[in-house]
Amino acid sequence: MAASGPTLIQSVQRALRVVEIVAEHDGRRSRAKEIARAAGLPLATTYHLLRTCAHEGWLQRLDDGSYVLGHRLDAVRQRGTAARVVAQTRPALEWLRDELGGAVYLARFTDGEVVVAEIVDSPRAPRVDLWVGIHDAAHATALGKCLLGHLPAAAREDYLAGHPLHDLTPRTVVDRRRLRLPAPGELAVDAGEYAVGVTCLAAPVLTGRDVATVAVVTSPSALRREAVHRTLRTGAARVARALAVGVASI
Repeated sequence: MAASGPTLIQSVQRALRVVEIVAEHDGRRSRAKEIARAAGLPLATTYHLLRTCAHEGWLQRLDDGSYVLGHRLDAVRQRGTAARVVAQTRPALEWLRDELGGAVYLARFTDGEVVVAEIVDSPRAPRVDLWVGIHDAAHATALGKCLLGHLPAAAREDYLAGHPLHDLTPRTVVDRRRLRLPAPGELAVDAGEYAVGVTCLAAPVLTGRDVATVAVVTSPSALRREAVHRTLRTGAARVARALAVGVASI
């Protein structure tokens, strides 16, 4: 500590202030210009901060260029111990990304919501921007459908009763009677239901403790390839073992 007070990192202060401003919008989308104005920062500086926060998962950039809070905050809300458990899964998630060549998502069902706990991508396997928050799009994503299909019936009905099935693309199923969820142990598919031109596969992560799933962005031709299914199931099993080890070490 210096004589004049503690040494503070201004860039960290600014980044935290940007996240606070987005949070203050209480679910409304925030644009870079209004964030810069509220924070009293130059627009160029604000863009750099927004890109960094979005890359790290603290914020999420939507297709229209606005920002909302990101998935990383959900992980923090689960308590530090839970976040450390999720960190144990990164080697397995990275292996799956490299084997299948697509961004990988780990999601859990926590406090009645579908929560993205981790995203592992790379320049060669970029993530798909979640232009609609996953809380409102579980019915249209492979990872959301996989979680819903593996929930107890009562929990699934509670979730669907409180979450309208939003129409996101021409392929999105918005009639609950037509919503196709995987049977226990089966994979879930998203073939352009969340975003046009984006396809994903998801497998359940079976730990015996909670409901989780791992999803990978893949090509339409890979959706029915047995080798892809086997690799995804192997990756899900590795994630399950990592979660079990993480819980046991707490």
